[in-house]
Amino acid sequence: MARKPDRPLRRGWTTGACATAATRAALLGLWGAERPDRVTITLPKGEQPEFGISHWDQGDGWCEAGVVKDAGDDPDVTHGALVKARVSASEGGVVFAAGEGVGTVTMPGLPIPPGEPAINPVPRRMMEDAVGEVAAEFGKAPDIRIEVSIPGGAALAQKTWNPRLGVKGGLSILGTTGIVRPYSCAAWIASIHRGIDVACAQGLEHVAGCTGASSERAVQALYGLPDHAMLDMGDFAGGMLKYLAKHPVPRVTVGGGIGKMTKLAQGARDLHSGRSQVDFRKLAEVLGDEDVAYMNTALQVFENTGEKYAEWVAETALDQVRAMLPEGVRADTVVTDRQGAILARAGV
Repeated sequence: MARKPDRPLRRGWTTGACATAATRAALLGLWGAERPDRVTITLPKGEQPEFGISHWDQGDGWCEAGVVKDAGDDPDVTHGALVKARVSASEGGVVFAAGEGVGTVTMPGLPIPPGEPAINPVPRRMMEDAVGEVAAEFGKAPDIRIEVSIPGGAALAQKTWNPRLGVKGGLSILGTTGIVRPYSCAAWIASIHRGIDVACAQGLEHVAGCTGASSERAVQALYGLPDHAMLDMGDFAGGMLKYLAKHPVPRVTVGGGIGKMTKLAQGARDLHSGRSQVDFRKLAEVLGDEDVAYMNTALQVFENTGEKYAEWVAETALDQVRAMLPEGVRADTVVTDRQGAILARAGV
């Protein structure tokens, strides 16, 4: 079982919220106020958190402020990153630009069109609202260019799904609520959905979702799939398949280690160890081997029963996959060991 934390997990703030706070602070400086130590912004649901200003620079016609991102207790790759916003006058309205470490969208399918800075719609609205509010305070026109940057963001982006989604050169400025909730499944599932959107927009005929890195390497090599055809399914088989049911691709492969694929075969949709378990007693009935009921791991079962077990997992997991996809979608499954060696396939 997953160990429960001994205290409430601390929430944090999205890169979009940090960029909005930095924008607000920089606007104050641009229009003549002194550098603020802290600023308050309004999140989409009305909450008004306060942010400390950790970076400040200004010159002729521009001002730049920065906020260090605090992701709370979430293992967020951008925790501790400096999110900066440089503001200057534009020729009309609010214009966004990607500075150092912020990516540019290069493929269709994301909510921002190709060629645009990878600043998602909600953070854009938050920053536009901040411009409108501060402009009204100073009696200025809300015509502002906002360049968002995250020093070191290009390296951090390699640890995210951005390269597969066609976001090049850095990170995305994300957030729908402004709040990072620790260990939330929502962000991961949203990334799976965006991967499917990109695949559909690219007209891909075949996509694959795998439970981990080893099975993913095996499946990608087996079919020669491009990176943007590989969906980062992880434990969220149900989240991926439900979205594919509404946004179908002609062919879907689901691959994974024998343990997680056993859970999928037994009907689990979330394959995380803390949220689903292999039922060894039922597995013993299926395999006709009473000893299986007293085993501790799927690997132990495989070592004692061999191909029969792996083939049952592949075939039965395929039944579960097909049950969630619309008629006409071709599906197959690939079961691997921990090193990525293929143990069984079904649907090919």
